[in-house]
Amino acid sequence: MTSATAPTPQADYSRKWWVLLSIAMGTFLSTIDSSIVNVALPTLEEKLNAHFATVQWVVVAYLLVVTSLILGVARLGDMIGKKRIYLAGMVVFTAASLLCGLAPSVGFLIAFRVVQGVGAVMMQALGMAIVTEAFPRTERGRALGIMGTIVSLGISIGPTVGGLLIGSVGWRAIFLVNLPVGIAGLILVQRHVPDWRPPGGQRFDGAGAVLLLITLLTLALGLTFGPERGWDSPAIIALLTGAVVGFAVFLAVEKRLAQPMVDLRLFRDPLFSISLLTGFLVFIVIAGMFVLPFYLERVKGYDPRQVGLFLTVVPAALGLTAPIAGSLSDRYGSRGISLVGLVIVVGACLSIASLREDTSTIGYIVRLLPLGLGAGMFQSPNNSAIMGAAPRERLGVASGLLSLSRAFGQVTGLPLIGAVFASRVYAVTRLDHGVDASNAPAWAIVEGVQAAFLAGAVLVAIGVVLAVLAFRLDRRRRVAAPDAVHLHGPASN
Repeated sequence: MTSATAPTPQADYSRKWWVLLSIAMGTFLSTIDSSIVNVALPTLEEKLNAHFATVQWVVVAYLLVVTSLILGVARLGDMIGKKRIYLAGMVVFTAASLLCGLAPSVGFLIAFRVVQGVGAVMMQALGMAIVTEAFPRTERGRALGIMGTIVSLGISIGPTVGGLLIGSVGWRAIFLVNLPVGIAGLILVQRHVPDWRPPGGQRFDGAGAVLLLITLLTLALGLTFGPERGWDSPAIIALLTGAVVGFAVFLAVEKRLAQPMVDLRLFRDPLFSISLLTGFLVFIVIAGMFVLPFYLERVKGYDPRQVGLFLTVVPAALGLTAPIAGSLSDRYGSRGISLVGLVIVVGACLSIASLREDTSTIGYIVRLLPLGLGAGMFQSPNNSAIMGAAPRERLGVASGLLSLSRAFGQVTGLPLIGAVFASRVYAVTRLDHGVDASNAPAWAIVEGVQAAFLAGAVLVAIGVVLAVLAFRLDRRRRVAAPDAVHLHGPASN
């Protein structure tokens, strides 16, 4: 039977490193902008006369768009071509960065961040897939590892770069700095990324995309306004219930579709599912770092530039540890190394939860350093485990789910950790819920930070239990595999 579609073009690997550089620029921009605003939240509250819950949406709106659209955009790339969508994303992102830098109010800023998120998701959803196509199979692991490092660094150093820019130039610079990098990336992508077009005959899962958007929106709204309205508020209960119902309906719809947005059969492998879940939990904690600028500015009295420098502790430790962890996982396997990283992250959260009003500079660094070390030791092996557990024909879907777990962890982490922080502040001060929690006395802010990272420790401890189960299951599989070959002989290719 002959195919009606055009044959797949011969792969040209001669430009692979140029492709990697081109995609890395867009990926770095889109990921750094998911966290660069965190350090600006206190400044935005003051300069734009905004409430704490409102200012959170400058971050949450961006992450919500990325999370809700990432799988839909990835599916669209399979249908009409990745390069065209990626280029359009860079144009939208760069233009929206200019608008954010010129925003006259917090309402306009949130709206422009939504547009910026649309551009970001068009890059994040397809970056890994483009790099995968650009490299031969024998080098894909190395290339995707570099991309994973770029994503981690982009998310981690955002607050540092933001603090330095705010302290030296002003808050608008954290958006305007994207312009030259975005323009350079556009030129490189246009020149070096091949325009490979997929065959036709595929359908877009519109129902799944809409259901996912509604589910995440109701969840974020409920978690963000829960501390203010009260968790027993009918509106908050309705929002959180709607999120649960929406997720259940989403799963039901996906099971029935011949071409779903998410192939649920991937989750039949418990190792794949556990790796995604533990990554999600760690990114909740990383997103929860947005409460630290309030501690550093309003308890310790540091200016934004100093805050930015203090926040370099985690990305510096992560950048140092990640390559070492990757090499160790290649030699000894990923499960044990990522488990050690998770245990270190739990210890780091407990250490950060011991911050006090009189904690010294050295004391702060010593408490934050293990978080970067543990996250770096966990993430590289865990990413490798996720991609290794997926069948070859579903590597693109696995990459999209990996990005989704990261973005969903951040979307959930910001309002969840913010809710724990604010709830604790209200509880210990008996402030009226109309009063901004970040304007509480210094000792109450410390209480809020402590509660936030104790909650983070509990979440990652759940991940440790799951990782232990995965480690044992992986060992059993490794032991069983040689026995199967001995009994039945090697499988034919």
